[in-house]
Amino acid sequence: MAAPSPTPRKVLGRLSLPERNYVADALRTETVGGVLLLLAAVAALIWANTPLGDSYTSVSDFHIGPASLGLDLSIEHWAADGLLAIFFFVAGIELKRELVAGELRDPKAAALPVIAALCGMAMPAIVYLVVATAGGGSAAGWAVPTATDIAFALAVLAVIGTSLPSALRAFLLTLAVVDDLFAILIIAVFFTNDLNFAALGGAVVGLAVFWLLLRKGIHGWYVYVPLALVVWGLMYNSGVHATIAGVAMGLMLRCSRREGEEHSPGEHIEHLVRPLSAGIAVPLFALFSAGVAVTGESLADVFTQPETLGVVLGLVVGKAVGIFGGTWLAARFTKAELNEDLAWPDVLALATLAGIGFTVSLLIGELAFTGDATLTDQVKASVLMGSLIAAILAAVLLKRRVRVYQALAAEEERDEDMSGIPDIYEQDDPAYHLRMAAIYEEKAAEHRRRAEAAGVSSDGGDSPA
Repeated sequence: MAAPSPTPRKVLGRLSLPERNYVADALRTETVGGVLLLLAAVAALIWANTPLGDSYTSVSDFHIGPASLGLDLSIEHWAADGLLAIFFFVAGIELKRELVAGELRDPKAAALPVIAALCGMAMPAIVYLVVATAGGGSAAGWAVPTATDIAFALAVLAVIGTSLPSALRAFLLTLAVVDDLFAILIIAVFFTNDLNFAALGGAVVGLAVFWLLLRKGIHGWYVYVPLALVVWGLMYNSGVHATIAGVAMGLMLRCSRREGEEHSPGEHIEHLVRPLSAGIAVPLFALFSAGVAVTGESLADVFTQPETLGVVLGLVVGKAVGIFGGTWLAARFTKAELNEDLAWPDVLALATLAGIGFTVSLLIGELAFTGDATLTDQVKASVLMGSLIAAILAAVLLKRRVRVYQALAAEEERDEDMSGIPDIYEQDDPAYHLRMAAIYEEKAAEHRRRAEAAGVSSDGGDSPA
């Protein structure tokens, strides 16, 4: 008997049910966080561009913290280096889970989002460098347009793409996880100041203790939270960007389930911390980073200064071309096929949506142009403008196929046998087909009864009085 042929891999194919449920839960929190992020950014812009603008600057520049520990930081600095460490901690857990239990565990399946993410980071950097070099600007901001803000992108999807099939949303989420990994590497490699090896050594020792406690099965937030704060403080004073501490600790958590476990420790902690990250940490960062002065002149500068124009074109053009091109090349030169229910314009819409680079782009913009407050604000304005343009273009592209998405989403959710599991995941279950046969037999019997009743009524009506 010949062995069955393997099921061909699909680009944007249907997820397994456990992966679908995980993605749905993650997206709910990220979507809410994205809406809060959007509100925080709008609040920052309003605050900074009203007569109360001086108070915004005063609050952002207000210093607090123990100077003896090298942590006398401004509120803006605390938001960027402190609160974002929570965001990167969650990103580290997401990455670890994807590597051991998600889309990235299979090298063949992982190739697509990895290639798409790499191309989606390389092309914006190239676009920026070409524009900045041609205009005689600084090349220091090449990394600003390389990052995708998953929370902001999902907030846009919550408004314009509520009926998107789960495969498209999962592709965006997986792409953003890989994107975050490389953004972390960029920050660690290219934006590390002079190293303090004593502090760095202390941070490494703290991470080793963190890892050892996890392996010994020690429980209790009162153990890990103080240790995490110590590791973060040492990492900050080492010269390496402090958010790297969050990533490192996230990657150390076990994300594979053992027998008898409903959730792995990593999934459980992510479930607890994700609302704090998406609902508090990232919106507060946006509140103290997005407050740039917006005038007609400043908006004109976005499209005339080589650095700012490079950021806008990198986000809008570079991201779309890079991700779409990388996905197409992966499908063209591997055995992967595009899901027959979707079309390449869907990939282009998603690639355009990935041009929303907010949180990490703002952070890299601050790191790239440290010491030049004017250019930093201009770059922040260009990130906002580029993200807005990308969101509008993605909305137009997604809305053109909304009926197709609604049909796909309805098919994914259909549960005629009322088992609690969508029918599309039960096609290989004999019990499902038996339940459906009983349902159809009952419906047929009901139709026969109605037909007989209608026939009796008709005969009765035609009979003589």
